[in-house]
Amino acid sequence: MLSRVTNQTMMASAQRNLQSNRGQLALRQEQASSLRALTRPSDNPTAAAAALDVRAQQSAANQYDRNISNGTAWLATVDTAMTASVNILSQVRDLTVQGGNGSLNKDAKNALAIQVESLKADLLSQANTTYQGRTVFAGNSDAGAAFTGTPLSFTGTAGASVERRVAPNVTVQVDADGAAVFGTGADSVFGLLDNIAGELRAGGDPTARLNDLDKRLGAVSGQHADVGARQAGILKAKDTNVELKGSLEAQRSGLEDLDLGQAVLDLKLQEVNYQAALAVTARVLPSTLMDFLR
Repeated sequence: MLSRVTNQTMMASAQRNLQSNRGQLALRQEQASSLRALTRPSDNPTAAAAALDVRAQQSAANQYDRNISNGTAWLATVDTAMTASVNILSQVRDLTVQGGNGSLNKDAKNALAIQVESLKADLLSQANTTYQGRTVFAGNSDAGAAFTGTPLSFTGTAGASVERRVAPNVTVQVDADGAAVFGTGADSVFGLLDNIAGELRAGGDPTARLNDLDKRLGAVSGQHADVGARQAGILKAKDTNVELKGSLEAQRSGLEDLDLGQAVLDLKLQEVNYQAALAVTARVLPSTLMDFLR
């Protein structure tokens, strides 16, 4: 059975087609002005879901970038302090060797002791180095200084370190263990310097302490080398993260952005389609009685 096609049916169909073409034209105009392929999730649900996933990865990569910058600053601070510490201990060693000279009188040895004590104060200042209010040699301690008190005691906690996540499954320690670098209690480098200064003031020969001093100097140098290795690791992580951010941005652009030339071409084609639809609709709609009464 054939259904009757009325004028109203034809006009409603024509109107729907025109509205569809006009909607497509509006979409092309919006895309050409914003140069974005996705203005709302309904434009392309699959691409929108993929774009959200890429943006989540970009957010994580940006956080890793901030962690790397912070960790690099921490390690640079530690490196500077340890370089200064090695230089200070080298000066102390030279003074200790000088103190073994039997021709030195008591005043000369007192002068050497004063220099050793001054260098000890400089070394303590390096051991209590901070970065943004956090001590870099006492892990997560909130004491404000790695070595305090009389005699000096270490305020850090064994095994507690400051780490920064620089990749999904990679963390880097950005502080240094003050106990391993400077020692603790009577065996600390500060106690050793006190002993050297005391022997000089007593007019004795401090060269017997050279072996212990060399051990402490070796410990500081060894920890310094470890810091250098971690600096190399965090710089490698930075390069990797830069490459990742570039790749993610390319993926995001491919999903969300439009090429200007393609957007303008699509807009022009849709304009032509809309104009053609208007012209065809005007010709095919049947005349009505009103047309003859004009």
